[in-house]
Amino acid sequence: MIIYPVAVTVTPFMNRFSNFSILSFWNSNIREAVNGGHAQKALLLFRQMKQTGVTPNGSTFPFVAKACARISCLWNSQMIHAHVAKSCFQSNVFVQTAMVDMYMKCGHLEDAHHVFVGMPTRDIASWNAMLAGFSHRSFVDRFFCLLREMRYSGIHPDSVTVLFLIQSVLELKNPNVVKAVHCFAIRIGVHIDVSVANTLIAVYAKCGDLCSAEIVFDEIGSDIRSVISWNSMIAAYANFEKYDKAVYCYTGMLGCGLLPDISTILNLLSACVQPKALFQGLLIHSHAIQLGCDAGLCVVNTLISMYSKCGDVHSARLLFDGMSIRTCVSWTVMISGYAEKGYMDEALTLFNTMEATGENPDLVTVLALISGCGQTGSLELGKWIDNYSINKGLKENIVVCNALIDMYAKCGSLSNAKELFYSMANKTIVTWTTLITACALSGDVKDALDLFLVMVQMGMKPNHITFLAVLQACAHGGLLERGLECFNMMTQKYGIRPGIDHYSCMVDLLGRKGQLREALGIIECMPVEPDAGIWSALLSACKLHAKMEMGKYVSERLFQLEPNVAVPYVELANIYASAGMWDGVAAIRRKMKYLPSEKMSWTKHYPSEWQNSYLYS
Repeated sequence: MIIYPVAVTVTPFMNRFSNFSILSFWNSNIREAVNGGHAQKALLLFRQMKQTGVTPNGSTFPFVAKACARISCLWNSQMIHAHVAKSCFQSNVFVQTAMVDMYMKCGHLEDAHHVFVGMPTRDIASWNAMLAGFSHRSFVDRFFCLLREMRYSGIHPDSVTVLFLIQSVLELKNPNVVKAVHCFAIRIGVHIDVSVANTLIAVYAKCGDLCSAEIVFDEIGSDIRSVISWNSMIAAYANFEKYDKAVYCYTGMLGCGLLPDISTILNLLSACVQPKALFQGLLIHSHAIQLGCDAGLCVVNTLISMYSKCGDVHSARLLFDGMSIRTCVSWTVMISGYAEKGYMDEALTLFNTMEATGENPDLVTVLALISGCGQTGSLELGKWIDNYSINKGLKENIVVCNALIDMYAKCGSLSNAKELFYSMANKTIVTWTTLITACALSGDVKDALDLFLVMVQMGMKPNHITFLAVLQACAHGGLLERGLECFNMMTQKYGIRPGIDHYSCMVDLLGRKGQLREALGIIECMPVEPDAGIWSALLSACKLHAKMEMGKYVSERLFQLEPNVAVPYVELANIYASAGMWDGVAAIRRKMKYLPSEKMSWTKHYPSEWQNSYLYS
């Protein structure tokens, strides 16, 4: 923005003031304009102030700098900086810090650093202002270099420093790095600051370390926990879809006498995104109505999404139809709800209605339809969406192309998926992994392994999903040696820690080849607790190779994990039957008669005090 001169008349009333009073008058007006969100007005007032002959002081420049930062105008920032350079405040640490902050918020980090380096004296605010710039732009190396320089200069970091440090390492999503920052906060004594603790909870959750997030939350004193503290923990549970713990945390918040806000409701609803969480979602919706937090557009959109993902599309549509104002997000969440349930006719009808009302579908809307086509095998509709993407220029986005490859593969048209793949000029690791997975699941083992080999030779770094697809291909093709080679490559060459799915593939692969003891050895050496799926894979192998003794052992482990599930009983009975041991078959069938019902009341899953809490009143 260019500031034009404005004619100002100095009234006799103003002449009655002393110079100090006049300066205070201008500073007060400029401060009020900036804090009220009127940055341009603040700059105009500064111009008028200069035209009346009033000299700015150390309190004027920081507010004017803040105004420049608000509108992100480099020209105005340089003009204000020139005024500072000509004044007697060019060495004032408060004013110079404001200049650093101004340049950074205008997106000119190097200019900010130039001012920072030229400062004769710096306080903790100056260092934090510069650290904030590196943090917001994720310049981790430069951040740590400046932090070391700060400590060598004798400046002791404070809680604000740690907050910027946490933000700088967030993009790394490495829980070990976050733990190192946490240790640093403990060492300098700021870990007890509630803002630091709240941020650590959020960052631990985003890095996949829910346990550490819970520990930090528990260490916050009950008397200083704020709504943000509870919201951070509820959001952490929502991130892991732990709806039961999120609701329990919410009841604890209410028990402390704290009033939830919209963020609380949004986080709770985001946790209830699975069919078994529908009842809890209904309760949260009811409580939102009691609190008057249900009318906001963002809340209604989240409610529609929650009901859709819980399988109650009817309730979602009732909310959608009752909206007086709908955004693209509103239309998209409803279309996604239909698509996820496989109601493609309703999804397409709503899509056409959306366009008819003048609301343009965005990338997410199209991706929802593509995903729905893949789930339902609607190949013709998928081809129509492919053409629609071309006409709207959306197919230039690599995410759309990846989704289309996946859709064609799931619809049984691997040839279309390959044609699209080879027509793409730019391919990411997701692109390669999508086609490798498609080939593996379609039984095209040779193509899957050949694609993986070409991808590695091109210098692309496979991820854990890529290796899972390759191991699945090896399992389908019975290629034990190749599977072991890929498994070792994943762990040794690329340093990827195998997950439960990778181990399950290896157990399946060894089991098909009859190497059951080796498969059992892998399960017993796993660093994670084996689940029912991996034991079931081994049990199937026992049945295939008629290994009765090992089958009995594996079945016992499954009975412990899933006592109410009939599948392991049936498998063990079949193993007995294949060996001609009919007494064993009869004994297993007698046990199956006494299996408890799998359908359990929700009250059996929650402590009784929950049912009596304010939430359920």
